[in-house]
Amino acid sequence: MSSIFIKELNSFFSSIVGYVAILVFLVACGLFLWVLPEYSILDYGYATLDKFFDIAPMLLLLLIPAITMRSFADEFKGGTIEWLSTKPLTDLDIILGKYFASLVLVVFALLPTFIYKYTIGNLAVAHTHLDTGGIAGSYIGLFFLAATFTAIGTFCSSLTSNQIVSFLIALFACFILYSGFEALSNIPAFAGGLDYYLSMIGMSFHYASVSRGVVDLRDMVYFLSIITLFITLTRFSLNSRTWDTAK
Repeated sequence: MSSIFIKELNSFFSSIVGYVAILVFLVACGLFLWVLPEYSILDYGYATLDKFFDIAPMLLLLLIPAITMRSFADEFKGGTIEWLSTKPLTDLDIILGKYFASLVLVVFALLPTFIYKYTIGNLAVAHTHLDTGGIAGSYIGLFFLAATFTAIGTFCSSLTSNQIVSFLIALFACFILYSGFEALSNIPAFAGGLDYYLSMIGMSFHYASVSRGVVDLRDMVYFLSIITLFITLTRFSLNSRTWDTAK
């Protein structure tokens, strides 16, 4: 697994794609938080990063599919997946190597956003204390959300040899799992109890729960279950494509 992990990281940072994806994410964060009036922290009037954690999932919806779209699509298009299958590596080694490499790149993109806490702390009125627990919980929630999006994107990349198609499928799947069930729960026909359970299926419910600063084991189990599900689906997809190629 480590050889695939290192290979993928080298591939990301030896091309312009990884840098462009990270740059676009950080520029978008900066524009939303400091320039656009609707989301600007400066216009909000409170020393909090709530605005950042509100828009970050939407920005990750674009960043992560852009990072993961080439994970397996490139291997299928270039025919190197057969070469990988001849190496002393299991399918799970290959999948996890690619998954963790993509996740590291996402974390690398999130690291510069820690400066926002320092900036807000310096802009706040003297003797005003930031909600450090809430910020820490929000970053934990954002990490698990990013890890889940990465698992979904990796699976979507295993479905096609076209990077653009992989990007669009991953974007749609992440959006549905994040916001789709929440939107369904708002339909009046589901009011009266079912709306609550529908919203619980979606990732936004659990992300919002962790973002309040309370790290609930149930939310962690939810995210880990979704990650495990899509890693398993990726393994099935890879096995089926390899079997079809062998035939």
